[in-house]
Amino acid sequence: MFRALIIFLACCAACCAGAAQADPFAAPSWLYPLLPPAPTNPPPYDQVKPLHVPQSRLAYTEAQLSDMFSAPDWFPKSHAPMPAVVARGRAPDVYACGFCHTPSGQGRPENASLAGLPAAYIIRQVADMKSGARRSAAPASYLPSNRMIQEAQHTSDAEVATAAAYFSQQHFSSHVHIIEQARVPRSRVVGWVYAVVPATSAGDELLGQRLMEFTPDAGRHEQRDDNLIYTAYVPPGSLARGRLLARGGGTTVAPPCITCHGDHLQGTATIPRLAGRSPTYLLRQLVAFRSGARAGPNGTLMRMVVANLQIGDMIDAAAYAASLESQ
Repeated sequence: MFRALIIFLACCAACCAGAAQADPFAAPSWLYPLLPPAPTNPPPYDQVKPLHVPQSRLAYTEAQLSDMFSAPDWFPKSHAPMPAVVARGRAPDVYACGFCHTPSGQGRPENASLAGLPAAYIIRQVADMKSGARRSAAPASYLPSNRMIQEAQHTSDAEVATAAAYFSQQHFSSHVHIIEQARVPRSRVVGWVYAVVPATSAGDELLGQRLMEFTPDAGRHEQRDDNLIYTAYVPPGSLARGRLLARGGGTTVAPPCITCHGDHLQGTATIPRLAGRSPTYLLRQLVAFRSGARAGPNGTLMRMVVANLQIGDMIDAAAYAASLESQ
């Protein structure tokens, strides 16, 4: 299998430059849902009313949940004690890592799940963001990615190493359910993900060649409840097609994902886990490799792997990987 991989990549390397000129690849806008424009004079965050999420005895106010220098920790028993950079960051330049990636490192569809990833891999990615080798592939300014790149610019090597060591020791748990369906609920955007339009008469719409990840509860998503299970809608047949891409079923469009990421896409000591992760996040990374937005030296292999993939292939691969929950 590795011999076949080397032959395939050699062929890709020979034609990649010409293919890039003949077949420009643009990231689809639906993959980066944008919030509606904010009001000119938004009201201040509420500092009094206590907010709650299911299965937690804790309470936070809206103001506390909006403080990016303090990670809301609804379930403190679900993870080890957080180091300072994860829990509080370092004002004014470094936000709390746990604010976006959650205290247990599970992440959300708009960012990365870090739990259980190799520490060295996390450190490399931050270094690539700091150098400019890893960028967002979004066709328009996408705030979650912009914030992470800004974070990388200001975080010290020691802080990155501390956060990476912490997140690598946390237990990963899948937080997504994949549904193959031709039509999906009409949507709005909350917290950089899709949510169902609340009106009962909203109806549905054709999914087409898209992957749409929905929060089941807009309020809990906004309150940063890291117990949420998201729902990702993918085109019918995606899982079967994705399995062929991942496991090698006679296709020659790309080498099997399991060659590097393991039989169950569980990752290795140096290669990231794909199984069970947000399909939105996985798809964005494939798009970033394909478009050249992830151009670090450690991404050379992946850029050759995705050279012949189209968006439909990437949706299939991301959907299949996300559907796996094996440990």
